[in-house]
Amino acid sequence: NILLAALNCCDDLRMPQPRVRLIVTGDDFGYCLRRNRGIMECFNARAISNVSLLVNGTAAKEAAISAVRNKVPLGLHANLSEGLPVCHQLRMGSSLVNKDGFFHGKMGIREVLKSGHINLSEVDQELRGQVDLFCELTGHLPHHMDGHQHVHVLPGIRDIFAQVLSDYGIKYTRVPIEPGLHDCDWIGQQLMDFYLQVEKDAFNSIDVFKQHGIRWADIYIGLTTMGKNMSVSNIQRVIENAIATRADISCGKRFRRLQDDAILTMELMVHPGYPSFPEEGGCGEGPDEFSMSADRFLELQTLKESKLLKYYEDKNIQLCSFKDIKEIGSEKIIQREGDEHRLEAFRD
Repeated sequence: NILLAALNCCDDLRMPQPRVRLIVTGDDFGYCLRRNRGIMECFNARAISNVSLLVNGTAAKEAAISAVRNKVPLGLHANLSEGLPVCHQLRMGSSLVNKDGFFHGKMGIREVLKSGHINLSEVDQELRGQVDLFCELTGHLPHHMDGHQHVHVLPGIRDIFAQVLSDYGIKYTRVPIEPGLHDCDWIGQQLMDFYLQVEKDAFNSIDVFKQHGIRWADIYIGLTTMGKNMSVSNIQRVIENAIATRADISCGKRFRRLQDDAILTMELMVHPGYPSFPEEGGCGEGPDEFSMSADRFLELQTLKESKLLKYYEDKNIQLCSFKDIKEIGSEKIIQREGDEHRLEAFRD
């Protein structure tokens, strides 16, 4: 048994490890000036490498100016759940808003959508309006586009979202399926239920996105390291787990070794910033609890820790953006010794 274990260990040591390109995306840029400050601080410290802009955020204009000045790789964080629509005609009487003219909220939009009371043509109008505003603010198309609070993978909305990306030529999005999510017993049941529904919606979005030629990182992480759950050790753990899972297992089946030059793309979703002040920031109706909590500052501090940056260096993990990636997608074909092995999206 000892000899067998030693042989297995040697085999693992010989197994080539994929080169990892890590896209660390700071979400909610433009939410408030203190969020902008924290995100720019992380970017300048090379702790994040990619940023997503909320164009209906109260500090979106300032964020865009800062991004252009500092050459920040910028994408669009499409928002259908918090604050005011950018299309003024949708602020009163549309299916996207409540009686006060604000979006229905993270859970509210899901409830209204499930009841069949969301007009998808209004979703299309608002998404296009947000892309147009992004271009007006930055002078270019988003390098990627995803959804605030994962609204882009919701039934019905995912189809509109994919068509908008296709029409504008936006190639990259986010598919929030995180390896190891089901094993995280420290996440409360209510939050876990939400994450599992997001995962289910994301799985059901894959074919829609593929049909429209939309791509995404091989691996997504960030749900289990969000807010108070973020630490250097937790980020290291999810990265190591994701690499091991993706490199060795697909749909529960072990496959052959990766080539020495295999490249694995991974997106880490983060929300760094300084806590918002009450009554300051948000997307038109003030900041939410998460924005005002110390969790934002915890993420900022953790991402900048020298121990984490040294870990990336030691593991040869290259931070990059969607703009930097030449070949990225939901699947790759890796050839070795004349055989082809299709790597499909991770499933338990």
